[in-house]
Amino acid sequence: MFVISKEAPQLNGDIKDKEVRVISDTGEQLGIMSAKDAQKIADSKGVDLVKIAPQAKPPVVKIMDYSKYRYEQSKREKENRKNQKIVEIKEIRLSINIDIGDFNTKVNQARKFLLKGDKVKVSIRLRGREMAHADLAENNCRRFAEELAEESTIDKQPKLEGRQVLMFLSPKVKKQ
Repeated sequence: MFVISKEAPQLNGDIKDKEVRVISDTGEQLGIMSAKDAQKIADSKGVDLVKIAPQAKPPVVKIMDYSKYRYEQSKREKENRKNQKIVEIKEIRLSINIDIGDFNTKVNQARKFLLKGDKVKVSIRLRGREMAHADLAENNCRRFAEELAEESTIDKQPKLEGRQVLMFLSPKVKKQ
């Protein structure tokens, strides 16, 4: 299957080149001829002459039904959009001195996100004197990742960035 460039291609009378390489609607090469002769062949078949490779020497044109091609292209793009999964990044915020009950609640929430197929960003914001204890925040992140070891893999290890410790988790790929 050939692909026409993203910009609108030149059609029929817009093709002003003296010589073009012509490809028939069945895919066979008809050779190099003038644009007028190629247009006559396309008109006799009742289809369009489309420039598919303007950068080639000489430019390549194809005899085809362009409206049918555009329709099939839009159907293919619509099908591709329907099949793609949009991965969202959900954020879970912890604190440096989080209690075990709150910690377990956040773990369960992150587990739901991961099972749904979303990525999870774990952040701990350090305020004031907490900046001196960034290692405690990193330990909390590691403990969080250990709790979710069965459902996730660590994309980015816990790291202090400015006044936050950030870590990214993504769901484990299921083997089929």
